Amino acid sequence: MSDIVQEAWRNYLIQLQAHPLRTKAITAGVLAGCSDTIAQKISGIKKLQLRRLLLIVLYGFAYGGPFGHFLHKLMDIVFKGKKGNRTVAMKVLLEQLTTSPWNNMFFMMYYGLVVEGRSWSLVKNKVRQDYPSVQLTAWKFWPIAGWVNYQYMPLQFRVLFHSFVASCWANFLNLKLKISCHQDGLRVG
Repeated sequence: MSDIVQEAWRNYLIQLQAHPLRTKAITAGVLAGCSDTIAQKISGIKKLQLRRLLLIVLYGFAYGGPFGHFLHKLMDIVFKGKKGNRTVAMKVLLEQLTTSPWNNMFFMMYYGLVVEGRSWSLVKNKVRQDYPSVQLTAWKFWPIAGWVNYQYMPLQFRVLFHSFVASCWANFLNLKLKISCHQDGLRVG
C-alpha cells in the first residue's frame, strides 16, 4: 500500500509543478467534496445530496483553490520572501483582516443562494444573523492554521494545507448553517 501512496504523491508533485493552478483547484474541489460528504453524514442526511455535493465541489474548484493560489503568490510578493516570526505574524494578521471576513461571508452567501437556492432576502437575513459569530469563531481558529501554514509550509504546499484545514472549517460552517436553519424552521436541502 505504501508504494501506491508514494507513487500517487510523486504524481501529485509532478502535476503541482507542471500545472500549479489546475492542481490546486482540483485538490480544493476534492477536499471540499469530502468535507461536504462528511458534513451531510454527520448532520443525519440519509441519502447523499448529490446536487449539494457537486455545488460544494464547484465552490472549492472554481473559488477556493484559485483564490488560495493567488493569495499565497501575492503574500510572497508583498513580503518579498521575508521570513521570521514578525513576517509570519504580519501575514497572518493581513490574511485575517482581509480575506477571512470576505471568504466567510462569500461562503455563507454561496451556500444560501446557490446550494440551498434561497431568496436574497432570506440569505441576507441569515448572514446578518450568523456572520458575526462565524467570523469571531474564525478568528479563534484560523490564525493558528495560518501561522502553521506560513511558518512551516513551503509555498507550493500552502494551498494544499489550507484546503485541508478549510475542509474541516467547512464542516463547522455546513453544520452551523444546517443547525441554525433547522432552528429557524427553514426547509434545508
